[in-house]
Amino acid sequence: MERLDPSTIAVTAGRGSGAAGTPVNVPIELSSTYHAGGPVIYGRDSNPQWVAFESAVGALEGGDAVSFASGMAAIAAVASLVPAKGVVVAPEVAYKGSRNLFADLASVGRIELRLVDITDTSAVLAACDGASMLWAESPTNPMLGLADLAALEGAASLVAVDNTFATPLLQQPLSLGADIVVHSASKLLSGHTDVVLGVAVARTAELAARIKAHRTLHGAIPGPMETYLALRGLRTLPVRLERSSSTAAELVARLRADSRVEDVRYPGYGQMVAVIVRGGADAADAVCERLRLAVHATSLGGVETLIERRGRYAGEEATPPGLLRVSVGLEHVEDLWADLDQALASG
Repeated sequence: MERLDPSTIAVTAGRGSGAAGTPVNVPIELSSTYHAGGPVIYGRDSNPQWVAFESAVGALEGGDAVSFASGMAAIAAVASLVPAKGVVVAPEVAYKGSRNLFADLASVGRIELRLVDITDTSAVLAACDGASMLWAESPTNPMLGLADLAALEGAASLVAVDNTFATPLLQQPLSLGADIVVHSASKLLSGHTDVVLGVAVARTAELAARIKAHRTLHGAIPGPMETYLALRGLRTLPVRLERSSSTAAELVARLRADSRVEDVRYPGYGQMVAVIVRGGADAADAVCERLRLAVHATSLGGVETLIERRGRYAGEEATPPGLLRVSVGLEHVEDLWADLDQALASG
């Protein structure tokens, strides 16, 4: 059979044997230990729900997936692949968690860290001279800058990409030459703001085995319920992403024509939008306080629209103070626009 469309893979992958009388969905298996003599000995080694979820994500990304207790656990496992004193090249503006992790590793001499503008391909390639790992985001969090991932193939011994914002439906970094892809599965993959989960997908089985060994040794394993919920959410990712992306594009068009907005950053796809409000931090905070429909909270990728001023956090000094990160949800576009319009009002 020819390769299926990703929207079909999201629905069909990780379904089990399909034998007569077996459930359509892989059942949740709640057990910490197993009878001797089988393929699984202990609950830290494997679980049918992990296998089902990993099969689906791996099929979408085109590699071997390993699930984790959180996105940060997946990032830490990938960072563990860097040899002692190895050079890591990473974006200067990116997800705060990954930046803090690499900074912490550098502070104790575990790695040498080089920060770059990931959207400047020439600068990235120059910084990667002798690098053990290039860590990339595209689009970046929260500025929504784009990296030329194809041009960065082989730039370092390992190229890892955080694909949380784009999802494998909009971008498959392994097909562009990356070695590893990471997702915070808490976000768009699961899509309902009720799961904390991560996943790393490796181009080769050897890399996946090393990542899995780190998970086993460090105990950063996901729960069966969390992986069940994430897989259930993944089934609807195509329709959720289509709806939220369509709404995002319409809101972007209106916001760009609005004099109360200084700038709108949008990569041209997906459901993430960065809105820079005129008046700086105070004006942006006031917008968040006046929201009635959209939720003033952190995170992204849920069915509800989430808005927050990223600059309110320590360590986000490079983010414009008036920038609102908007994760567009599934509400009706006119209802969302009405809420944004009244929230942008001078009061």
